[in-house]
Amino acid sequence: MNTQLVLSLVLAFFFFAGIGAQAATITFTNKCQYTVWPGTLTGDQKPQLSKTGFELKSGASTTVGVPSPWSGRFWARTGCTNNAGKFTCATADCGSGQVACNGAGAVPPATLAELTVAANGGQDFYDVSNVDGFNVPMSIAPRGGKGDCKPSSCPANINAACPAELQVKGSGGKVIACKSACLAFNKPEYCCTGSFAGGPDKCPPTKYSEFFEKQCPGAYSYAYDDKSSTFTCFGGPNYVITFCP
Repeated sequence: MNTQLVLSLVLAFFFFAGIGAQAATITFTNKCQYTVWPGTLTGDQKPQLSKTGFELKSGASTTVGVPSPWSGRFWARTGCTNNAGKFTCATADCGSGQVACNGAGAVPPATLAELTVAANGGQDFYDVSNVDGFNVPMSIAPRGGKGDCKPSSCPANINAACPAELQVKGSGGKVIACKSACLAFNKPEYCCTGSFAGGPDKCPPTKYSEFFEKQCPGAYSYAYDDKSSTFTCFGGPNYVITFCP
């Protein structure tokens, strides 16, 4: 077998195995005064990332690579404990019973960072979303790339201002998360479903989405908050996700 053919076969193996296909590095940094347990979820049931859940102590950072193209979300769990071998969290638990989420998403309310990485350095889309409620201040920011490439951030502690009817309280009565109106009331006008589906004309902002918008203007406040809350960058940037930015 000639050298050229061997090289071609090796390269093909690495390509189809997904080795070397990493397109971006995501750096997670915890600036909160407490430990968080980030979770990751790849969309469309595709193979999950190498890290689907991990512990991140206050002041610590870690990285994970994502392929191209890729789409998924990230969040932080809080108040996590391991009792008799079962791992659970007070907020944004993924229900896996382990530190790793293994393809399971966050149970609302949870602040989300959403990211779509384009193929071949095309246009990425990213945002911070409070559509599923809020539990931890969070930001996502590109490093490198071309275009607007502005950070999307929700730096406010929405829990401290959360309306009573949306509050989730932990032990001792402390507010540990803030529900979306959709989760709290399950009505079409808050969930943008039924006759309210189809866009902002059919599902305008409510007093509750306006509350989230006022707290964090750079994050999604409800399903059709695209105009001020979707961010783009192209050219293959890396990303930094910060908890308590």
